[in-house]
Amino acid sequence: MQHHELDLLAQRRKRFYILAGLWLVIATILFFFRSVLLPFAGAALIAYLVHPLVTRLTRVQVRGHAIPRWVGILLIYSGFFLVLYLFFIAMVPQLYQELARISRDGVTFLNSLTPERIHVLADRVEDWLRAKGIPVALATPEEMRNGVSGGGVTVDLEKILQDVAAQLTGLMRQHLGDIVTVSRHIITSVVAGVFMTFFILMVAAFFSIDAHAVVGYFTSLLPAEYGTDSQRLLERIDRSLSGVVRGQVTICVVNGTLTFLGLVLFGVKFAFLLATVATVFSLIPIFGTILSSVPIVLIALADGFQKGVAILLWIIGIHALEAYFLNPKIMGQAARIHPVIVAFSLIAGETTFGLVGALFAVPVASIIVACFDYARLKAQPHVAEASLEVK
Repeated sequence: MQHHELDLLAQRRKRFYILAGLWLVIATILFFFRSVLLPFAGAALIAYLVHPLVTRLTRVQVRGHAIPRWVGILLIYSGFFLVLYLFFIAMVPQLYQELARISRDGVTFLNSLTPERIHVLADRVEDWLRAKGIPVALATPEEMRNGVSGGGVTVDLEKILQDVAAQLTGLMRQHLGDIVTVSRHIITSVVAGVFMTFFILMVAAFFSIDAHAVVGYFTSLLPAEYGTDSQRLLERIDRSLSGVVRGQVTICVVNGTLTFLGLVLFGVKFAFLLATVATVFSLIPIFGTILSSVPIVLIALADGFQKGVAILLWIIGIHALEAYFLNPKIMGQAARIHPVIVAFSLIAGETTFGLVGALFAVPVASIIVACFDYARLKAQPHVAEASLEVK
């Protein structure tokens, strides 16, 4: 009997070493080819997002037959491209009008900077600086020649603006010959982006069609005695990741809609453009929200202090609603990650892979936290029991 147990232990150890070696090979391949992992990570994320919808479609019966997964994926992709087409038809002209308006307003402001206008602005700035106790005098060239001084540091504002304008003009003339090169680079980038988008969607379709086979294959790389633990760990990761990914996408839509309503309500310029930026940047928790709020408040302040304060309070109200209602209801308890971990993962992702790394940082962090917590509770069963009693 003892000899039989020793044989089983030796077989188990041998199987463990073989599987550990296979995982080491996978990790080595991923490490050496990490530069090409990003499209596949994006495809896996898309497949994970559409998985529940594909599963629901496969339950639909058509003449007594269930819809195949590949048909469900094609239906989802068709709906996606239809929505994208409608967006371009309805929204792109609005975006173009607002961008053109920004350009016209900028040109109008630059053309209004006549010497008289600069003198008026200088007087206003000088009065504001004097009221704050800052000894800076903004003088015109004539006053500079006559030696007029306000009793402090004298700055020739008109000359500074003229120098800046001259430098900008020189830069434009210097790089005028690069227009063809820049245009070619832009066209190449657009074509590469379109190709990469279709490539990611294609890989996502493969992942979604063979989702069970992919999960089953990686599960087979684990020892059989850990089957129950691996299943529980996958369920825990799914709860956490679904809350973070699908919840964040839902919150982005709600955030963008409420932001657009507030901008229209308070009459802030470029409402649609700013709401679109807020929606996209909301994909990055914390930092994206801050970055998208800054231009909204600045543009509102340009129309008046009260409007700026009002839109700032509106944005704070949106984020309070998001923090205290949407996050618990949409993301759920299982997906909650401490803000310190979120901030750390965002900085680490941005430092390593740039803006795209920041987009993937929180989902990756949710997987790591789920694995860490499962191992912690597995190692200390009394902690798990105590947490269940508290709930």
